Amino acid sequence: MAGANGELQNELRRIQDLMRKADPADAVWACDRFNRDHPAFAPGWNLASQLALRIGDPNAALRAIGLALNIEPDQSEWLLQKAKCLLVLGRREEARILAQKMSDRLFSSAGLSTAAGLLLSSLDMYEQAESLFLDAVKQEPGVAGSYYNLATVQRFLGKLDKAETNLDKSLALDPGDGEALVLRSGLRRQTPESNHLDQLEGLLADSASSPRRAVSICYSLAKELEDIGDYSRSFTYLKRGADTRREHLRYDVQRDIQTMAAIRDVYSEAVFTEDKVGFINASPIFVIGMPRTGTTLVERILGSHSAVHAAGELNEFALSLVKITRGLAGNRPASGADLVTLSQHIDFAALGRLYIEGARDRLTQCVHFVDKMPLNFLYAGLIHLALPKAKIIHVERDPMDTCYAVYKTLFENAYPYSYDLRELGQYYVAYKELMAHWYKVIPGVMHTVKYEDLVADHQGVTQSMLEYCKLSWEEQCLRPHEGAGYSATASATQVRRPVHQESVGKWKHYQNELQPLAEILLAAGITP
Repeated sequence: MAGANGELQNELRRIQDLMRKADPADAVWACDRFNRDHPAFAPGWNLASQLALRIGDPNAALRAIGLALNIEPDQSEWLLQKAKCLLVLGRREEARILAQKMSDRLFSSAGLSTAAGLLLSSLDMYEQAESLFLDAVKQEPGVAGSYYNLATVQRFLGKLDKAETNLDKSLALDPGDGEALVLRSGLRRQTPESNHLDQLEGLLADSASSPRRAVSICYSLAKELEDIGDYSRSFTYLKRGADTRREHLRYDVQRDIQTMAAIRDVYSEAVFTEDKVGFINASPIFVIGMPRTGTTLVERILGSHSAVHAAGELNEFALSLVKITRGLAGNRPASGADLVTLSQHIDFAALGRLYIEGARDRLTQCVHFVDKMPLNFLYAGLIHLALPKAKIIHVERDPMDTCYAVYKTLFENAYPYSYDLRELGQYYVAYKELMAHWYKVIPGVMHTVKYEDLVADHQGVTQSMLEYCKLSWEEQCLRPHEGAGYSATASATQVRRPVHQESVGKWKHYQNELQPLAEILLAAGITP
């Protein structure tokens, strides 16, 4: 029997080689034939599931892994694959329940512990993910990525000292890991006595063959030099990194600007005088605005309230809107402007219901939850139509501080306009025009929080915000940095500090360098 299993495993390895070297369809066909011949061999169904996910058929993947589990019900690898399939299908709550069952398991290899930890991270189960990454490090202490994964979740959990220690270990094994370098530089304020400038400049000199790595090193240098007050050198590296990043992006800011213009045209005042019935649910509190304006701080303040759960940056509203609108288009490809035009004909109550169903697995027993996806500013009017009882808080910050904060942040896969000062300025102008439109067509619906006012009068602004949300006053809202919850945004480090005013007016250190941006804003009538 063992010899037979060995032969079957060898055949599966040949199919995996085929998957890597040839058309995936050939591997799928070979795997189907294998499973017809050997229906009781569970690894074959597991491979079929992996192949189905690879070619974008998660339903088939879920069926295949179900057959594997029928044969070997308690196999950790199969359970992990099933949870992945559920997650891809948007069945997050089922994936979470399954992941919770696996979180206390001891996996047989560091690779499986890592895979399980990554799955739990994608489900926002960071404490459980930390345990799995610790197990991966224990099993294979020489793998740089294991320390990086561990540090990432520790940063989300506010364990900043531990995160830095593990990033040092990761970088000792892989000194040029750009993501680890950026993460480490951002964990704390660097000082003249304690920084990584010499190491970073040495790495930059050796990074000519890797633009991606050079970008990360430049952003790390810019951050650390700003911390110690060397502003001229800081911006030199920042611009070098941003320029390199922009060179390798396929992006046209005009498409975003045209989409925002289309939203203004389609969602005129007349739309909001029509008899449209939304879904009645008062649970959501949307926090919207440009990134890096203090949206995470507002979320943390609200999330400190006993009746509110901070759910993070949810994609559910945009996904729900696109799903329903594409249905009207017959699921044919359509441009952003075309989808905007179609969206005015959707059932807004159905949109609100679909959003609430999609967000449900992120919720707790709290009465309200905060969705702080900044990009929801695009949909403020639609949110009101779909969920008329929802609250919408718009966070504003000084235009130059906002744009500089966006420009100096190396985002993973978001905000492609942020790497060129002129494109950044053009996008910001379009954002301001759209927000002015929303204030006009849904007057009195949104509550505005100005970042500068919030950090200068924390109690007064917080009290006003709670009153708008119809929440009672609670003292812990003045201490959001003491909250035990996680933060998985670019501000994950900053929110662990008490509210402060140190970031107000920071752009003024770079007035000459930011002139291209200032010119565009001033031409549009936008002044600091």
